[in-house]
Amino acid sequence: MGGIFGVISKRNCVLELFYGVDYHSHLGTRRGGMATYGPEGFNRAIHNIENSPFRTKFERDVQEMEGNMGIASISDYEPQPLLIQSHLGSFAIATVGKINNFETLLRDVYDHGNTHFQEMTSGQVNATELVASLICRKDSLAEGIRYVQESVDGSMTLLLMTKDAVYAARDRLGRTPLVLGKKDDSYCVSFENFAYINLGYSDYRELGPGEIVRITPDGVETLKEPQEEMRICSFLWVYYGYPTSSYEGVNVEEMRYRCGSMLAKRDAAAENVHPDMVAGVPDSGIAHAIGYANESNIPFARPFIKYTPTWPRSFMPTNQEQRNLIARMKLIPVKALIENKKLLLIDDSIVRGTQLRETTEFLYQSGAKEVHVRPACPPLLFGCKYLNFSRSKSELDLITRRVILEKEGENAENTLEEYADPSSQRYECMCSEICRRQNFTTLRYHRLDDLVESIGLPKCRLCTYCFDGKE
Repeated sequence: MGGIFGVISKRNCVLELFYGVDYHSHLGTRRGGMATYGPEGFNRAIHNIENSPFRTKFERDVQEMEGNMGIASISDYEPQPLLIQSHLGSFAIATVGKINNFETLLRDVYDHGNTHFQEMTSGQVNATELVASLICRKDSLAEGIRYVQESVDGSMTLLLMTKDAVYAARDRLGRTPLVLGKKDDSYCVSFENFAYINLGYSDYRELGPGEIVRITPDGVETLKEPQEEMRICSFLWVYYGYPTSSYEGVNVEEMRYRCGSMLAKRDAAAENVHPDMVAGVPDSGIAHAIGYANESNIPFARPFIKYTPTWPRSFMPTNQEQRNLIARMKLIPVKALIENKKLLLIDDSIVRGTQLRETTEFLYQSGAKEVHVRPACPPLLFGCKYLNFSRSKSELDLITRRVILEKEGENAENTLEEYADPSSQRYECMCSEICRRQNFTTLRYHRLDDLVESIGLPKCRLCTYCFDGKE
């Protein structure tokens, strides 16, 4: 995943750029970068942030950079922003998205005269540089950006900075957000709308799906009108979004309360679960758990605490075995709140199942009588095709798909629609088997229809591909 932030001002804006992009640190853990344009032209700094927070790595750069415009990025993948010299002039560019037809586009670029690329990431051409090369095939930046939106299979949201303006473009189907903020002498553009509030900006407007704008300190010009069709990612509210964020006018924290409330209503209707307390797996499960507790009148508690002084980040390092170890190390049980208690535990999702199974085991080892699990989203059946949400190499990394393969064999792919249907027998069998393997007392996933209602947008405007495989 990743986050982007830009500032366009009549004065030096480096500090605002620095703090604004730092508020996107929950979206990426590998690379951070800032690019500015000022009296000495373009300037850029990129650092590895896998073992140190963005703020720490860039404090010295902030003192040395100057400019009235800047774009910045935090990413799980390629280093960016990149500085590009082309027939369209010099520009800096940063992107968020996923390119499924990467090799096809790369071959096409080579076939039309591009001889080489300078940037390499994990052994392949840097995706942001490929996007830049596609833009430069056209006669203007606006045409080039539109060409990228039309050519990329997947998603592509970007910021592009020249010496005169910043161009902002939201993905063609709006799978990721992009929001404008404003104050007297400046504009900003941000993935997360809360990132500019403490910098004195107020909400100006959200970009619509596929919209392209050109921003100067004097105003915002629309170069391509937004389209009506939208597929914003539903998982932003479930997990990735920061609690203070809002997308399409729907706040993340409030949505999670509604989600927990609906989980509680489903349990009340079933009348088969009577826990002593409700807990959320830190951090993203906590708001869902508060919503459940408020609805059910079952006390909310924190039977384990996340140790943040040395393990503040959820998905570093990239090695899965180390990540599993860190997940175990950073959650410390409060035995006095666990012993002889029946716990209902809410996590944002179950992906591989490894971390949640280990969390359940340490609750039992600490004396828990029962552990009931309520994931805050439906079963994940498909790997994300659009936003690089997961480092999974195969859909068989998903515990759901492993269970389905063992039950169905070669017929597995033909039965996925039934496994996504919470009223089907196959769905019930899958959930029962996951519950058994994970050693939960009971397991009930959030239903997709309830998730859509929790968000409050029409399903046709949400991307739910990872739950139902529908694009």
